[in-house]
Amino acid sequence: MKQFVINEVEPLDLVFDQPGHHHNVTDKRAMAAVRPLQQQVKEKGLWACHLTPDLGGQGYGQVKLALMNEILGGTNWGPRVFGCQAPDSGNAEILAHFGSEDQKAKYLRPLLQGDITSCYSMTEPQGGSDPRVFETTAIRDGNDWLINGYKWYSSQARWASFTIVMAVTDPTAPVSDRFSMFLVPQGTPGFNIVRNTGLVGESPEDGAHAFIHYDNVRVPAENMLGEEGRAFEVSQVRLGGGRIHHAMRTLGAATKAYEMMKERAVSRHTQGTLLGHKQSTMQYIANTYVELLQFRLLILHAAWTIDQGDKEGGQIGIGSAKIMSPKILRDIIGRAIQLHGSLGISNELPLGQYWIKAAAQGLVDGPTEIHEVKLAKRLLKNVRPVDGLFPSEHIPGRKAAAVEKLRRFLELSEEELA
Repeated sequence: MKQFVINEVEPLDLVFDQPGHHHNVTDKRAMAAVRPLQQQVKEKGLWACHLTPDLGGQGYGQVKLALMNEILGGTNWGPRVFGCQAPDSGNAEILAHFGSEDQKAKYLRPLLQGDITSCYSMTEPQGGSDPRVFETTAIRDGNDWLINGYKWYSSQARWASFTIVMAVTDPTAPVSDRFSMFLVPQGTPGFNIVRNTGLVGESPEDGAHAFIHYDNVRVPAENMLGEEGRAFEVSQVRLGGGRIHHAMRTLGAATKAYEMMKERAVSRHTQGTLLGHKQSTMQYIANTYVELLQFRLLILHAAWTIDQGDKEGGQIGIGSAKIMSPKILRDIIGRAIQLHGSLGISNELPLGQYWIKAAAQGLVDGPTEIHEVKLAKRLLKNVRPVDGLFPSEHIPGRKAAAVEKLRRFLELSEEELA
C-alpha cells in the first residue's frame, strides 16, 4: 500500500495541486486519472475500509484504519483514492444511520462510490466551538422546514451534491436539545455561497471553505436527519473514529518531514562539515524520532481501546491524540523548515503547507483548549480528595503508618534477632 501511494498517488498531488482540488469530483481530467487508481484499490479490498461490508467497505477496526491513515497522511489525494476522505466519510456514516431509503439511494450510494462529494455545515461566523451562540434557525412551515442564517468555513460546499447543516429548532431548549440536523441538496433555492475562503497563501478564487447564507432554504420534513433536537447525537456518529484518522494522517505528514530532515542532514554541507554532524541537527533528528514513536503509540493505543469496546478509554485516547496532533506537527515541521533554510519556507517544498496544516489541526473538530478541558475532567472525575490536611504521599504521615505496620520487627529483642 505504501509503495502504491508513493508511486501512484503522490504524482496526483503534484499535477492536480489546486487547493481543495482533491474534493472536486467535477474535474473530469483529474477524475480520469483517479478512477483507475480507485478501481485498483477496490480490487485489493482496501476501498472505504471504515464502512461495514453491507455499505461496500471492509469493516476494519480502528487499529487497522489508523495504520492505513498513517500511510495516507502525507498526501492530499490519498484519502479520495482510498474512499475515506473527510467530510464524506463522516457524512456517509450519518446517512447510513439516519437517512431514508430514498436519501441513501440518491446520495449515500454515489458518495460511497466516490462519484459525488459532500459538505458539513456547522460553524458560524460568531462562534465555532460554542454552539450556545449559534443563530442559524430551522422553523417548521407545514410539511417543510425553513432554514435561515449564516454558516462559516463549510468546506467543499462549492463542489458538494448535498450539505448537512445543523440549525436551531428550539431556541428555548437546553443546548444539548436545541439543534437538529438537515440534508440540503445542491441547487436548493436560497442556498447562497457568499464567498469561498482559502487558507493562508491561497488565492481567493481557489478557496474551498464556504461562507454560506441560508436565505429561506426550504427542505421537506423528511430531510431532517435523526430526531428533532438530537443533532449532537447525530454528529457523534461522524467524530470519534474520524479524530483518530486525522491524528494518524498528522503522523504521516510529520513522518514525511522527518524523512526530509534526515535526507537534508546527510546531503547539506555547511561550515566545513555535513549538516548532520552539527550537534543541534543531531538533537533535532533524535528528538523527532522519539516524539514520532511516542505519538504513534499513543494513537494506536487509543485505536486499540476503541476496538476493545472501552468507550471511556477510547474517549481519553481520542482526546489525548487530538491535543498532541498540532503540537507534534508544529514542532517537527518547524525543525524541518529550520534545516532547509530559505528553501523550507518556499513554495518549492511542502513544508509551508504542512505548517498551515499544523495550525489547522489545533482548530478542526474543536480547538485544542476545549479538548484539554474535556480530557482533564475525564481524568479527574473518579479521583477522591484526601482525608486530612496533607497529601496522601506526605512522608511524615506515611512513615508513621509504616512504623506502626512494622512495629513488631522494630521491637524484636537481640535474642529474638539472633
